[in-house]
Amino acid sequence: MSDMRLVVTGAAGRMGRTLIKAISETPGVTLAGALERPGAPGLEQDAGVLAGLPALGVAITDDPLPLLIGADGILDFSTPAASVELAGLAAQARIVHVIGTTGLSAADLSKLEAAARHAVIVRSGNMSLGVNLLAALVRMAAKALGEEFDIEIVDMHHRMKVDAPSGTALMLGEAAALGRGVDLESHAARGRDGVTGARQRGDIGFAALRGGGVIGDHSVIFAGDGERLTLSHQAEDRSLFARGALKAALWARGQKPGLYAMADVLGLG
Repeated sequence: MSDMRLVVTGAAGRMGRTLIKAISETPGVTLAGALERPGAPGLEQDAGVLAGLPALGVAITDDPLPLLIGADGILDFSTPAASVELAGLAAQARIVHVIGTTGLSAADLSKLEAAARHAVIVRSGNMSLGVNLLAALVRMAAKALGEEFDIEIVDMHHRMKVDAPSGTALMLGEAAALGRGVDLESHAARGRDGVTGARQRGDIGFAALRGGGVIGDHSVIFAGDGERLTLSHQAEDRSLFARGALKAALWARGQKPGLYAMADVLGLG
């Protein structure tokens, strides 16, 4: 089978450059295009040079249509609005769309589901193997421990992150809710300030910390009477997300159209 031709969105940004470098180091994939938003720095520059590589002959553009027509997939760590738009284009082109974008609303997810009728979409709040295994463990612990243990989810990221809780924290919250057989939205406690009263039984709490250059630290605390269990993960290198995205793209090639998760890619169920 020929190399999978991939387009990278946000190609001039930190994650985009990391993805381009990972593609250059991974057998079976090749960079077919580099995309940025209109007016972004880096337009028309060589994507390889911006990523610290030799020139690849792939200029960064703000026009996705010509790129997607000649591609097999797109790696997308961008914004909710951009991801929704690209999902529609991926559906038209019948290509793989790997989405690591966070901050998606319920309306955004509904549009992704519609696009997934014609495109193979893999979406995850976190592409790392460790975090997805953590989610599976959280689901198991929540089911086993029940409401006798309070659940608190803490995420810390760099100062530039714009959404909170993080996509990973919400993914872990969904795993906890699934383990308990409840709906996360109706059980999430996302902010406490002032005199809030006693903690509600069954709540799944979130706390977001931001500062420095932290790539991503996540902990899920199960607090019972007389004992406490903490499951945690620390991301030390942004490239782990790129490697996960490439694994997802290669897995998705040849799959039937649909909306998948990293748990499907990794066989975690």
